[in-house]
Amino acid sequence: MHAYPILWDWLSFALRWLHVIVGIAWIGSSFYFIALDLGLRRERPLPDGVKGEEWQVHGGGFYHIQKYTVAPDALPERLIWFKWESYATWLSGFALMVVIYYFGADLYLIDPNKLDVTPLQAAGLSMASLALGWLAYDGLCKSALGRDPTRLMLVLYVILVALGWAYTQVFTGRAALLHLGALTATIMSANVFFIIIPNQKIVVADLKAGRTPDPKYGVIAKQRSTHNNYLTLPVLFLMLSNHYPLAFATEWNWVIAALVFLMGVTIRHYFNTLHATGHGPLWTWGATAAAFMAVVWLSSLPRGAEADLATVSPLEERLAASPAFEEVHSAMLTRCAMCHAQEPLWPGMATAPKAVHLESEADVLAHARAIYLHSGRSYAMPPANLTAMEAAERQAIVAWYEEALAGE
Repeated sequence: MHAYPILWDWLSFALRWLHVIVGIAWIGSSFYFIALDLGLRRERPLPDGVKGEEWQVHGGGFYHIQKYTVAPDALPERLIWFKWESYATWLSGFALMVVIYYFGADLYLIDPNKLDVTPLQAAGLSMASLALGWLAYDGLCKSALGRDPTRLMLVLYVILVALGWAYTQVFTGRAALLHLGALTATIMSANVFFIIIPNQKIVVADLKAGRTPDPKYGVIAKQRSTHNNYLTLPVLFLMLSNHYPLAFATEWNWVIAALVFLMGVTIRHYFNTLHATGHGPLWTWGATAAAFMAVVWLSSLPRGAEADLATVSPLEERLAASPAFEEVHSAMLTRCAMCHAQEPLWPGMATAPKAVHLESEADVLAHARAIYLHSGRSYAMPPANLTAMEAAERQAIVAWYEEALAGE
């Protein structure tokens, strides 16, 4: 990663772009089919086996859609499956996590104040948590508790909150919320891969063999699809949280995540009820606003003191020993530290952008790669060059970092 920072950054960008594209496709189809299912009507006699129908208009055309209670009498010649959107979303998201958090573990994943582990150990803990989280969730759904949807959702909520707290005790705040989102997304995608699609394949096989499909497979798939519907909005918040230190870099970040899950439920409940009855319960917006205000309040509480156990990598040792380090550190203090500080001086700024501080020498060394990319190789920082960083300062940053890289 250190040897090719520009290519590595573009790889990250490409994976993020792909992740967003396929994620939009998955979420869009998921929301559409939940709305369609809830909007089905039986206002006239329908063919045998048809649960309901709906008329829709879009793009200048009219669509007449019918849903079967279990399945049609015979398999249609052309059947469209909705699965690759889910698989591509998880695969691209995991690849992005590998690029950013596993290869950048020292900066983004590991917090030695919480758990002093190697990058390989941290990545192992990360992957194990995703696998074990899915197994625990799947086991609960298949247990007797799974027959009571309300109790099951309450138990799952408690478990997710507990896992959110556990992540904050192991990883950085940024990685903790990201991993809670990754775990939730893993559950959602695994629902599609291990439950929904296999159950649909059983029904298809029965139709091909001339057997009457068992309706239980549709009921099970519907349960998992409903879970996915309610988990989608919290996942989006958690995935975006890494850009907002007021969400991830606070002492109560796990409580913020817990409230976000509740907001996801209230928002989806409004729209699901709206699709089903034509009238959404307005109290859900009041509850959502109250939860969001609680999130804002929690983010404003001061953090407790933390011990400084930061370690220095070989690259950071070379960067610190460079004759140009003093010049680069001075440039950061002059051009960047008014925003990237424990207490930013820029008007209206409560916390440093992305919780990046550039005051001490240790701060500059820890964020050397980002400084090189954002202020040396590009003009991203300072924004609009508001602090008038000079060309010579940018050249010094590039020379300082690339000289240290050449020593690897």
